[in-house]
Amino acid sequence: MNGSIKGAEIIGTEEQFAEFLTKYEKLVYTLCYRMARNPFDAQDLTQDTFLSAYQRLSEFDGAHERAWICKIATNKCLDYLKSASRRIEPAKEETFLELPDRGEDPEAACLLEESRKEVLRLCRQLPPPYNEIAEAHFYEEKSVKEIAAEKGRNPKTVQTQVYRAKALLKKQLKGGDIL
Repeated sequence: MNGSIKGAEIIGTEEQFAEFLTKYEKLVYTLCYRMARNPFDAQDLTQDTFLSAYQRLSEFDGAHERAWICKIATNKCLDYLKSASRRIEPAKEETFLELPDRGEDPEAACLLEESRKEVLRLCRQLPPPYNEIAEAHFYEEKSVKEIAAEKGRNPKTVQTQVYRAKALLKKQLKGGDIL
């Protein structure tokens, strides 16, 4: 009888492989844990070991099944320890606290949106032509040159209107009547 058939016959069915898994699971996990020194990595390596063993059943000759599964586990662990991704150490929590915050928190984003709505409301309360100039400059954040080009006006005229709109907005914010 051929050796590969013998191994496939011994651990060929799913039930037989489940028994094999139960029989050697703790041994393989312990071996992987000792080599990887991390319980999560040991679990992954244990899974990889049994998956590899299942895929290589045809190569198994039926003898020394304990040595066979340990050899697969050892090779998986050695490959893992050699891998480049393994060398990258996860950052400690303190490292994340030291990083500058580049995004806005939800509260700041909400406050900014509310502020923008208030600016738009105040700009729209101004009399013409200051309302459209104020909205374009203070709400849409366009430059004087952009507004002048868009409206077909002289940049100096737009600049004066922005200045007057700003004064009217200040008066409005202080509670004074602008009209």
